[in-house]
Amino acid sequence: MGEGVLIAIFVLSLFLLLGSGVWVGASLLVCAWLGMELFTSRPAGDSMAMILWGSQSSWTLTALPMFIWMGEILFRSRLSEVLFQGLTPWLARLPGGLLHVNVAGCAIFAAISGSSAATVATVGKMSIPELRQRQYPDRMIVGTLAGAGTLGLLIPPSISLIIYGVSVNESIAKLFIAGILPGACLALMFMAYVALWGLVSKDASAEMVVYSLRQRLRGLRDLAPVVVLILGVIGSIYSGVATATEAAVLGVVGALGLSALQGSLSWGTFRESLFGAVRTSAMIAFILAGSSFLSLAMGFTGIPRALAEGIGGLELTPLQLIALLTVFYIILGMFLDGISSIVLTMAVIEPLVRQAGFDMIWFGIYLMIVVEMAQITPPIGFNLFVLQGMTGHDMGFISRASLPMFLIMVLAIVGLVLVPDVALVLPNNM
Repeated sequence: MGEGVLIAIFVLSLFLLLGSGVWVGASLLVCAWLGMELFTSRPAGDSMAMILWGSQSSWTLTALPMFIWMGEILFRSRLSEVLFQGLTPWLARLPGGLLHVNVAGCAIFAAISGSSAATVATVGKMSIPELRQRQYPDRMIVGTLAGAGTLGLLIPPSISLIIYGVSVNESIAKLFIAGILPGACLALMFMAYVALWGLVSKDASAEMVVYSLRQRLRGLRDLAPVVVLILGVIGSIYSGVATATEAAVLGVVGALGLSALQGSLSWGTFRESLFGAVRTSAMIAFILAGSSFLSLAMGFTGIPRALAEGIGGLELTPLQLIALLTVFYIILGMFLDGISSIVLTMAVIEPLVRQAGFDMIWFGIYLMIVVEMAQITPPIGFNLFVLQGMTGHDMGFISRASLPMFLIMVLAIVGLVLVPDVALVLPNNM
């Protein structure tokens, strides 16, 4: 049977299962089982048992539930209130005013969460009422939150970067460090857009508040514990004092301490954060297990090799390949979440990227930005759904408000391709 027919059967069965509401992990397992039974002579049960155990027994994956738990603890703390109070005195005088708090707040929370949706929800629950009260236009409130919320995928500790690192067998620590400069540059690009809007727009007439030096210093005091936690986690990895897994444990201890300092740590919040981390970790582990089995099944059928040879036969330049992959991941992200997009495609994409000569650390950062773009593209843009629930606007309004941020991410991709050292200079000097 030809590779084209096999690919069609795999893709159609997978999308049929996903479209019928079956869990992503279960859909991947069923699709892989069908492929093993129909197209190979290998024993499907034995292969599944071996690959599921192998995919879940990776030491690298132990960092995942710890970072998720750290984010869950802080999600239930007063962090959004502290961020708003600490950043407001320093950013209010910039063109665009307090809209900068959305971007800076998301960037800071991204550095201690790793989840895009949690970043949007945590910062948004405090900033949306405040900015509306000060008469900022909803279009800019929603747009800045949608765009800056995606920084949770790029700025370490990123759950998606852990998944990518495990999938391609690359250093999680180096991937984390590689995300710092691109994440900061993307945040600055968002803030530059807000400042430009503040300078030229007639709608930028929101209330302007002047803060004294004393209020600014009090804002620094509010931000200090958060900054110390970020520097402790990232600094321990960069300096070599701790591995990513050990830094994750330090992050959990620091998050518990910070919540206790804020007075928001109770048995109820501790229990909710622990259960939330278990649910999220189990969901991701299930998806990874299904993806590993599907990759094995596809490998036995020869599909990845045939696709790699087919695309290699097109003799695409590295730039053309990146352009093609960008379009591919944006379209895929319209229907799947970021983690599913990564684990579903790595078996096929990794050999192509390595053959083209791309650095896999650089490609991981590129992939995070592209997956970020998919977080704000309808119909399945998870940040859009979070904002729809928080603001009450329809999906069309939120999508239009997010479009400028999408275009800024396109510019970020261009910049990353032209200047790859933005992603590589820090990990190369660890």
